[in-house]
Amino acid sequence: MCGRFSFAPDLKIVNEHYDITIGDSKPDPNYNCAPSQLLPVITNQNPHKFSFFKWGLIPFWAKDISIGNKLINARGETITEKASFKHSFKRRRCLVPADAFYEWRKVPGQSKKIPYRIFLNNSPLFSMAGLWDQWKNPEGDPVHSFTIITTTPNELMAEIHNRMPVILDTESEKLWLVSDDENQLLELLKPYPTKEMNAFRISELVNSPRNNSKEIIQPVGLF
Repeated sequence: MCGRFSFAPDLKIVNEHYDITIGDSKPDPNYNCAPSQLLPVITNQNPHKFSFFKWGLIPFWAKDISIGNKLINARGETITEKASFKHSFKRRRCLVPADAFYEWRKVPGQSKKIPYRIFLNNSPLFSMAGLWDQWKNPEGDPVHSFTIITTTPNELMAEIHNRMPVILDTESEKLWLVSDDENQLLELLKPYPTKEMNAFRISELVNSPRNNSKEIIQPVGLF
């Protein structure tokens, strides 16, 4: 699962990484991106700008917007089978920019969970593989939304949680947006190399989406 992440990098780095025009679509630093928020994504239909979509996929055929609360993630292993995702997988893919994601590790014998910040060793920015869709509300207005694809954990993540987001390297980012080869796309949905990632424990401030400051991303203890 991926239920929280951060996106607050230098915008010059963002521009260089994605070769996009930020212009009026400048995103504010967000240290605690959470479901239901409007967040920046880069779609296959608009690959040179940020689009701001609601986190929690609302399929075009949905009867109620609340379905998005249950579809913040899509399992990569079943993405071609689930009615909620298979249409978007073929036609509506996106990149979800982040500088880290958060996950909670269960403490044996306790109900308490410890939050961790997980990031790449040598990059201040990365993309998670996502899907998006357009739904129309009862008034006929379009609502755009997205979900983050997850996969099995690498060795680092296995110590924290049994799922992790699909992280794409630079070459895979381009393929994810432009390829029409289903098998090629499915091959991208794999765990990111353990040696290129790291993690540390952070404050429980991250537990509430209302908290959104640099204090969240500071380490508070050893792994």
